[in-house]
Amino acid sequence: MNIEEVLDRHGKRLLEFPGVTGVGIGEKSGKPTIVIMVKNLTPDVKTMLPQTLEGHQVLVEQSGEITAF
Repeated sequence: MNIEEVLDRHGKRLLEFPGVTGVGIGEKSGKPTIVIMVKNLTPDVKTMLPQTLEGHQVLVEQSGEITAF
């Protein structure tokens, strides 16, 4: 399954985790990566989120609070 389909399949569930502010697709080491943005990156938050999804690497990044205008 390609990374867009995997994100479509799991994105809504990922957004339900406490502290998650957004999800998207990024790149790490030249490979597409699922990015999970969190308000505060703590060890607890990092352990509750997946490291891979259906064979695609997951990168967790601290984004702070995200507010729509």
